Parts: sequence; C-alpha cells; structure tokens
Amino acid sequence: MHTLVIVSNRLPVNVTREKGKLQFNRSAGGLTTAMSSLEADDRIWIGWPGIPSDDLTRQEKVEIARELKKQGCFPVHLSRQQIAEFYEGYANDTLWPLFHYFPSYAQFHKDYWHAYQKVNKLFSAAVRKQASPDATVWIQDYQLMLLPAMVRHIIPDAKIGYFHHIPFPSYEIYRLLPERKELIKGLMGADLVGFHIYDYARHFSSSVNHLLGTTSEQGIIEYQGRRVKVDAFPIGIDYAQWRRQLAHPDTKAELARLDEHYAGKKVIVSVDRLDYSKGIMKRLMAYEDFLSSNPHHHKKVTLVMVATPSRTEVETYKNLRDEIEIAVSRINGIYSTGDWTPISYQFQNLGFEELVALYAKADIALVTPLRDGMNLVAKEYVAAKLPRPGVLILSEMAGAADELVESIIVNPNNIPSLSASIVEALKMPKSEQVTRLRAMQERIGDYTVQKWGKDFMDELTAARKSHLGALNKRLTAADAAGLLADYKKAKSRLILLDYDGTLHGFTNTIHANAAKPSAKLKTQLEKIASQPHTKLCIISGRPRRVLDSWFNDQKSIVLIAEHGAWMKEQGEWVQTAQHFDKKPVLELMKNYASRTAGSLVEEKDFAAVWHYRRVNPELAYVRNANLKRELRELVEGTELSVYKGNKTLEVKPTSVHKGDFAEQLVDKHKADFVLCAGDDFTDEDMFKALPQTAYTIKVGFGTTAARFQVGKLERILEIIQTMSKIK
Repeated sequence: MHTLVIVSNRLPVNVTREKGKLQFNRSAGGLTTAMSSLEADDRIWIGWPGIPSDDLTRQEKVEIARELKKQGCFPVHLSRQQIAEFYEGYANDTLWPLFHYFPSYAQFHKDYWHAYQKVNKLFSAAVRKQASPDATVWIQDYQLMLLPAMVRHIIPDAKIGYFHHIPFPSYEIYRLLPERKELIKGLMGADLVGFHIYDYARHFSSSVNHLLGTTSEQGIIEYQGRRVKVDAFPIGIDYAQWRRQLAHPDTKAELARLDEHYAGKKVIVSVDRLDYSKGIMKRLMAYEDFLSSNPHHHKKVTLVMVATPSRTEVETYKNLRDEIEIAVSRINGIYSTGDWTPISYQFQNLGFEELVALYAKADIALVTPLRDGMNLVAKEYVAAKLPRPGVLILSEMAGAADELVESIIVNPNNIPSLSASIVEALKMPKSEQVTRLRAMQERIGDYTVQKWGKDFMDELTAARKSHLGALNKRLTAADAAGLLADYKKAKSRLILLDYDGTLHGFTNTIHANAAKPSAKLKTQLEKIASQPHTKLCIISGRPRRVLDSWFNDQKSIVLIAEHGAWMKEQGEWVQTAQHFDKKPVLELMKNYASRTAGSLVEEKDFAAVWHYRRVNPELAYVRNANLKRELRELVEGTELSVYKGNKTLEVKPTSVHKGDFAEQLVDKHKADFVLCAGDDFTDEDMFKALPQTAYTIKVGFGTTAARFQVGKLERILEIIQTMSKIK
C-alpha cells in the first residue's frame, strides 16, 4: 500500500509492441517532471499503459505489471471499445469541445457517458488496491472527474487533490452538459480542486453554487459536511532543462543549420498540436492579411508552421488538417517567388533539440489559441530566448496570458489586430525585446513545473488541515459513546432539536411536503419521547400549521413553532409573542421577490421571511445585501430585528428566540441529561442558554457556542436512531 498515489489517464511509461515484443518507453513530459520532484519514498502512479487490453495475453499483462512496478507504476487496462467511448468519446468528443467553448462540436451519447463512468470505476478499484487508508491521492485532469468522489467513498480519510489541466467554462456553457451535476459532485470529493488561472476556478465555483445550492467564500465551498478548497496554480515548465538544452551540441548544430537556411529573413514560429482550439486557421488568415498589407516585407519574413499530429482518425481533425493544408497551399501559391516561400508547413513531431533550436532562432512566436488551459509553448519559447531577442505574440484566451503580460496580447478572433501585431513585433527595438523577455524569464524561471507540483501538494495539506480544523469541536466517536452512556444512566432527560438543517436537509421550496419527516424518523422520535422521564421538543422556525401537519399524531413530542412564538405541549397551541404590523416588511420583501426570479416570501404569524435558495447565486448575493440593508433601515428603532438564515432573511420580534424557551424547559424539567442540536444562528441562542454540562451540537462549520460540531446531519440521525432503541 502506498502513501502517495498519482492518478492520470495515461502513465508516464508508454507500452507498445515492436516486432512482437513489448517495449516500455518513459515520457519526459512536464507532469512527469513535476511528479518525480515530489518528496515521497512510497509513491505509485496509476494510469493506462497505452496499449489496448484486447491485444494482450494474460502473460503479457503480468509482464507489464511486473515491469511497470519497477518504474513505480500500476496499470489500468482498457479495451479498444473503452478507449473509443471513454477517451475518444466522452473525454474528447464531449468534454474537450465544450470546455474549450466549441459546444457545436460536442457529442452527447449515452454510450460515451456509461463508458466514462465505468472507466472511472476501474481507476477507483486500482486506487483501492494501491492506496493506504491515509494516502495522499492526486488525480489529474478531465478524463477522471468522477474519481475524487469515488475515492472519497472507499478511502474516507484520504487526502485527495484534483487538478484540471484544461479550461473550465462559464456556467452558461457548462450547463449544456447533460451530466453536469454528476461531474461536479465527483470533483467535490476532493479536498483541493486546482486550475491554471483564477477565471477557471471562479467558473467552477459558480457552477457548483448553481447546481448544488452551495455558497463559496474566499475559495472555500462547504458541501455535505466537508470543506473543499478551490484555487489557481499556473503550471510551469522545467526551465533549467530548456536552458541547458541550448548549450547541447545537437541543439547548436540545428540552430546553425536554421541560421543558414533562413539567412536574411525574420522567422515567425507557430507550433501547435493539430486541434480546432488552437486557432491555426485564424493565424493563417492574419498572416495572409499581413502579407497583403505589407508587400515590403515579402521575401524578408517566413512563417514556420509546425502542426503536431493529433487524433488523425477523427473526422473533425481530418477536415481541419485538410483546411489548413489548403490554406497554406493557397497562400504560398499567391505570394511565393522562385527564391521565397512565405510559409514552411510541417505536419510532424519535432525532436527536443530541433524544437529548442527553432524557438531560439525564431524572431517572433505566434501563440494564438482560441481557448487554452495554459499553453506551455509560450513559456517554452520564452525559456529558449536570450542571448537572442524575440517577441511573443500571445492570445488573451490562453491561461499563460495572465503571467506573460510583457508579451503582445491579442484577441485571436480579431484578424486585423493580429496582423498588426506582427508588424508591431517586427518593429520592436531589440532593447525592448530583451527587457520584456527578461521579465518573463524571471517569472517562469521562478515558478517552474517542480514548484507547481510542490505548491499544489503544500496547499493540499493545508486544505485538509483546514477542513479538519473547521470543525474544531468535532464530535468524535468517543464523544458520541459518552453521550449515549450518559443518556442511558440519566434519571431525567431533555432533548431539544431544531428541524431544518438538523433533522432534515434544506429544500428549494417552502412547501411543507418537500421537507416532511420520514415515517422512520417520526417513529424514532416518538419512541424517544415515550421513554420514561424523557421530554423531547422540536424547536423550529416553521409555522405551527406545518409542525401540526407533520407531528400531530405524535402526542408525546413538544412542538415549538416560529422560534418560540408558539408552543404545543398538552394538545393546544399557546401563544407566547405579540403581533406586529408586518405590512411594510412584507411589501418590501414582495417588491424584491417580484424582480428576483426564484425568490419567495413567507408570512408567518409573528415573522416575515424572504427565501432566496432558488435564486441565481450571483444575483442572490446582490439582492440579499440590498434587502438586508433596507430592512434594517425599516425596523430601526422598533422591537423587530433582521436575521440572516440559511438563504433566508427573516424579520421577527427581538424578544422571540429559542434561547428563552430552552432556559424555561431546563428550569421546568430539572433534567440531568440535556441534548440540544441545531445548525444556524437561531440555535446559538439555545446553545448559550443551556448549562455547560449539556450536550450541545452544531451541524455545520463556523464559530459556535455549542460543545460539539458535526459536518453532516446524518450524525445527528445516527444518535437519534441509537437512542430510540434504548429501553
């Protein structure tokens, strides 16, 4: 069992078959470098080895497992169909285009989704085999968005991080995904969810709030009794490796060849994986516009365009390649002369020394994706410059634009502007080029891929500690056992229970049927209330008619409605508060509700409540702040107060609060065992009013006067279930 588990779709070791024998080739990518730099003696990397399981015999699978184990890896075998439907299908034909803002390219097929679920489960099973109970599990990228929650389920105490290496779209785009909520829930199993830039983190948090009804504050989202940190970590490159490579003999030889070949010409470089998100066609259009508008630059400039093969069997990518090659041929056909070709097009992978030399040679780099998570080409170009100067033209749609601010930032859709940026780059003085490059090199030389990996792991540890520390009065198993032991031996018992958020989760409506207690819960509460010398009270903010509809047949239970304005103990409701004129308050609330879709106004006997659980989170934030200010101005100098609840604003008499009733009940029943559970500000009045010996429990995070805290109301229900069985 391992204490550090890295999980990605592909392993850093690629398995192929050559002349009937299995070959094992280790990748030298940035992620591999980052992971190898992490301090951990007991590490395993889980992923697909790159060869379909259909092509392997049982003995070959054993051989692969044995060889990969030597290299710190564990294989997840996938069939050809799974590769087609999970990887090529859901990951790259559904998520990839949608997350890169190409919704018209996204394919929504049930078979894709089912394959995605199944493969994520295969990865989950692999983690179960390899991870220790307290392991750190770092999951990589969009192919495994369901995995954090799966791992959380099987290894509850694991420290789980997830990093998203592509853009996360705005909610308006993300909501198009049929499985939008399932994927969000999957990611919420992590302690830390990382993105390249703040915009993506913000989009993710917004989607979580819209879909799960959560709120986020300072990068923290509370969900199902857990705290999830969301933050940005801009991935870097192995800067030292790129600088070292410049001095390598092979690189120097290649650079000399390029100097000779392009003597007397300015070189513009464009290096991309063949993908519609990279904006290659827009780049060609801009270059053609540049040639058309600047004939004096003819024969003085060459665009070296390298397109790395990608998904060549997919129709969309085949069409893109054809479109690019037709455009290149047309432009060359128009502008070429006997001694000059404006575009040198290469559809191939370049060796590392060739790539470094090309970057070192290039006077300008055109990095203009239509959408990109980070784009390391921009950082690689900058690393390969100096002593030779150069200019980076960078799309504002790439994550790298947030860091490389000294580059010429462009909108890749604005063809005239992109064309003009080439002219600007060609005219830029060398001294300015060097100044800009040095600033960018200092930045990427400091925040390398190794620093990125360490930074994420440090923040993951901090996020986990923050989550555990958020319930600084956590109810432990020993505490719960002590509570039940005291309950058993007590001569007189008093139990005070809030309802919404304590005995039942919140709903998106104020209608009682949506939140009514289950038959099981009602039976358990009745059994407790019927035990000798036991008084059970439900103290709720709900109106009395609602509590009556739920618990009218439970004669042993004391009901307290509207935070203490009504009490029912002997079959009759007794009023304990004075009426007030609610008309001005209700008018103001209704005015806000009429222009705030999803909000509701509830009129109680002694209170008025504005509910905004179903309101767009961004709008709710604004409306809530404005309404709260106006309500406070309205009730200033009266006996009324404004209270903020769980996505509610309530106006009620200041004198009506649960604490008064809690004190009265303690004095009346002289109980030697008191249990009180609640989840919001109204319950804090009870916690403060009760003796220190009482078992007071807050459901949820934050500062509290209660002795104990639990993350989820299920812990309270477990205690109730156990108490109901005591004779």
